[in-house]
Amino acid sequence: MKNDTIAAIATAPGTGGISIIRISGPEAEKILRSVFIPSGMTAEAPPESHRMMYGRLTDGRDTIDECMAVLMRAPKSYTREDVAEIQLHGGDFVVRQGLEICLHEGARLADAGEFTRRAFLNGRIDLSQAEAVMDLISARGEQAHRAAIRQMNGGAAGFIRPLSDRLYELQAGLAACIDYPEEISDEEGTGMLRKGLQDLVRRLEEAIDEHSSRLIHRGLQVAIIGRPNVGKSSLLNALLGEERAIVTSVPGTTRDMIRGEMMIGGIRVELTDTAGIRETDDPVERIGVERSESTWKNADLTLLVLDGSRELTEEDKSLLKDLTGEGIVLINKADLPGKIDEDEVNAIRPEKKRITVSAKEPDTLHRLKDELKQYAAVSDQLALTQPRQLDAARRAVQHMRDALSTLDAFTPDMASTDLQAAQDALSEITGDRADEKLLDRVFSQFCVGK
Repeated sequence: MKNDTIAAIATAPGTGGISIIRISGPEAEKILRSVFIPSGMTAEAPPESHRMMYGRLTDGRDTIDECMAVLMRAPKSYTREDVAEIQLHGGDFVVRQGLEICLHEGARLADAGEFTRRAFLNGRIDLSQAEAVMDLISARGEQAHRAAIRQMNGGAAGFIRPLSDRLYELQAGLAACIDYPEEISDEEGTGMLRKGLQDLVRRLEEAIDEHSSRLIHRGLQVAIIGRPNVGKSSLLNALLGEERAIVTSVPGTTRDMIRGEMMIGGIRVELTDTAGIRETDDPVERIGVERSESTWKNADLTLLVLDGSRELTEEDKSLLKDLTGEGIVLINKADLPGKIDEDEVNAIRPEKKRITVSAKEPDTLHRLKDELKQYAAVSDQLALTQPRQLDAARRAVQHMRDALSTLDAFTPDMASTDLQAAQDALSEITGDRADEKLLDRVFSQFCVGK
């Protein structure tokens, strides 16, 4: 733990109503009293903790700004150190000059995430809660916001720590089996250990939900595919409620991917309108087709658009056959006389949902939006949300499986190394055991000032 005092601008750059300078460390109060002159108080009087004060920010000669300030004495602060915050008018020059004054008075410019890192190192939050702070800042939808709040309230730690305690109990039982073989037989000791490990593996594997984690952090990725001129761009515009894509009757108008974002029930959905997929000699259009195919393969959900006013083409049939993974068949242009043979569509892909829509009639899109909402839904009971947490949990599961294999092939004491490795992996999630390299990786993702 560093014993110096750090300072940084805690608000986003640019012009705004208010900008905040945050100071944390043993010299926070001294620096605040050097640069801030409270109105109606003598300079010698110590400021009251957690009480907002009105006054002036000064460089010792001139007034920089009329502002508010507050001192929060340890341990009742975000970092559990003395923390001071100065609220200035939100001009870029003013707040940067204020920061320079604080640095001149002895503070050091904070590193990215250093305030939250100190909160973690001082025991105010665990590592999963620290990560949740950045998740909350970057949340772009209600679903991501709810997940971040769960983590800040100890969701991951509340799930992992009981499992970790249970693993310690199993390790203690193994040690007893090894140390007192005349009282506890190998069969008795390993039998209890095996059952306990199998239960831990099952619970962890149920919590490792990579799909839900991706949905929380990046939203539902939806690729809109189909041959040229079936109405993909019109459908994108209709869903977004804006003219994002150019719509013409000329096939191949969309040659590159066009993305748009929408919220459905608090869930972020990113739609990608792809170039029409067909055989072409045009080198530019061919690149667009290749990108479309790549986007299609990496999407969470694919919407295959067919022109309901025309009979199925060979290109349509080929796309239907290739529609792997999660996909919905959209029969578009319901506002025109129907010519498509839905029985033929069903014969090719009977297991895929079919929805009849018209990009020109918003009422026909309600069912599609309901389906998108269902695909994007994530359980409110999800315990592990960060990719780092999932990776650590996977490693813990693998070490436990290795221990189970060792129990079957060797003496019980040989499993102890795998059990300790599993324990270390679980401890990484909460930060109960975390080296500097891990902390650097986690907090490097933070913004300066948080």
